[in-house]
Amino acid sequence: MPRTEPHTDLVEFIRTHPRLLVLTGAGISTDSGIPDYRDQQGEWKRKQPVQHPDFMRCEHTRKRYWGRSLIGWPVMRDAHPNPAHQALARLEQLGHIDLLVTQNVDGLHQRAGSRKVVDLHGRSDQIVCMSCNYRSSRDESHQRSAELNPDYTRYRAATAPDGDADLEVDFSGFHVPGCAQCGGILKPDVVFFGDNVPRLRVTESLDALQNADALLVIGSSLMVYSGFRFCRRANEWNKPIAALTLGKTRADELLSLKLNAPITPVLQAALKELAAPLDGYLLNPNPGKFP
Repeated sequence: MPRTEPHTDLVEFIRTHPRLLVLTGAGISTDSGIPDYRDQQGEWKRKQPVQHPDFMRCEHTRKRYWGRSLIGWPVMRDAHPNPAHQALARLEQLGHIDLLVTQNVDGLHQRAGSRKVVDLHGRSDQIVCMSCNYRSSRDESHQRSAELNPDYTRYRAATAPDGDADLEVDFSGFHVPGCAQCGGILKPDVVFFGDNVPRLRVTESLDALQNADALLVIGSSLMVYSGFRFCRRANEWNKPIAALTLGKTRADELLSLKLNAPITPVLQAALKELAAPLDGYLLNPNPGKFP
């Protein structure tokens, strides 16, 4: 049989299973300039991110985290949605996405126009106090850190995932701002490695998966269990699973369709084909007749 293009296979999958739960990972945001964690073999590209228990108990870890964030956070804050985010927002408008569950914390799906979104791991643009639950914007905390640590604002380094940076300097003199309300430990309102995803987010996502026709994974290696669990459940419930991502995934043996291809062009081409009949109808002055 002649080999089909990846977007053609994706279009067929969506037409056969028109109501999807979509799960996205870091790979969908790399075209927005936000680095991902893993290579195409699912291995770490750099040292593992900060661990939640270490962040909570170790002052040096918090100094290092917030010091590196002076470089990394602006890159994440200033990133814009790319055409892949926009394509998923359009697919939601067309009725193909019942819920989009993202492992990313960048908020780019919402900025692209997606409305049915669960931020599985939280949002990096918000800060929460671990003592009194006081909340503020990440920009506010970033500005306070810069004012308290002007010498650290002069450093330059390569950016890393989720507002981090590959900066290795002496952070012992870094001053970490405390909660403006109680002086407690401030943390981005995200699920760090070693922490648990809030149960309500998981329940909402699994309920949507149970009602969906299929699961579509985009840009995730699924090496983290918080994402892989959806593939396990989909398999238990006999839901077809498709993955559009470059390289290996933890769920390869469970997939009905594996598209090892660049995300943005495949989604753009698939959207063009899926939207064409409807767009033609909307533009046609004679309802019931397509151009």
